[in-house]
Amino acid sequence: MDGIGWFTYNTLQRIVRGHPEVEFHFLFDHAFDPSFVFASNVVPVQLFPPARHAVLNLMWFEVSVRRYLHRVQPDLFLSPDGILCLGWKGKQLAVIHDINFLHNPADLKFSNRHYYNHFFPRFARKAARIATVSEFSSRDIATHYGIAPDQLDVVYNGINTFYHPVPEEEQAVVRQQYTGGKPYFLFVGTLSPRKNIAGLMQAFDRYRQQTGSDTELLIAGGSLYKTAELFSLQRELPAGPAIHFTGRLPNEELNRVLASATALLFVPFFEGFGIPLIEAMQCDVPVIASRVTSLPEVAGDAACYVDPRDHAAIAAAMQQVESNSAFRQQLIEKGRIRRTVFSWDRTATLLWESIRNTLKD
Repeated sequence: MDGIGWFTYNTLQRIVRGHPEVEFHFLFDHAFDPSFVFASNVVPVQLFPPARHAVLNLMWFEVSVRRYLHRVQPDLFLSPDGILCLGWKGKQLAVIHDINFLHNPADLKFSNRHYYNHFFPRFARKAARIATVSEFSSRDIATHYGIAPDQLDVVYNGINTFYHPVPEEEQAVVRQQYTGGKPYFLFVGTLSPRKNIAGLMQAFDRYRQQTGSDTELLIAGGSLYKTAELFSLQRELPAGPAIHFTGRLPNEELNRVLASATALLFVPFFEGFGIPLIEAMQCDVPVIASRVTSLPEVAGDAACYVDPRDHAAIAAAMQQVESNSAFRQQLIEKGRIRRTVFSWDRTATLLWESIRNTLKD
């Protein structure tokens, strides 16, 4: 699952089990795994058609979901990914994680960018309340969609429990598996243009040329729009053979790879939260991050910040974290403190408060 998937899974699991007096109807657009039906107070419902692109999304919410809501008449419709049913008049709570598609429309396919930028302003106005995952996103939504700040609730994200440090012996095994035993920097996330992976690769190339280091770069994440351009850039760069695309990794394997990294490189142009930052902290791995959008809010003083458009600055941060053991340890220690701010228990509690506030409005 991606960030929204983990948010949905972790919050609803806790909310459902914590409120057995409430009946929850989970609406799926395809066959569902029974593990997503968290307790006996969940009614699972599969609705047609599978919402796999903009047109089907519209059909699913405005035909299938609307019919179901009219029939059941729930107290509230909660959408964990922010897409609401415009044809239903009941109360609706949208979790809008960010509005990156407004700021970076070229990063999406034409159909998706048109869908998001046409409908999300309408969803925001339709919602009785909006929950989001950072103060940055809250201000961004309020400013660009004209929503009153007191109609927005910040619920943050949490850290999945499968993330943890691994022993040095296991780290050596992981490095041998992925880089022939050499140390590596790591990026984690979908291969989207807004993640600035091309800039990260160019900065890594500069770092290798300036330092002569044999440290390599792993890029872990699923392909998205314009991914082929990254593979082309890899072939062009002198450091290309030291750059490895792992694809999307299973949870336990991703933990091993993250916990064995020299540092997490996370320098996107835009983030509504940036879950990999706190996952790295959970693994005792130092973080190099962009000083833009939500990332300073999330990482606090537990990251080495850079301008995501400054390749020289990113390369210098790599060198500093790798060569200065005292600085590296300082980042790890600060990360251990910062990570305690975030938990899925806290997120679920805040989301439940947002649900209660929506029902009161």
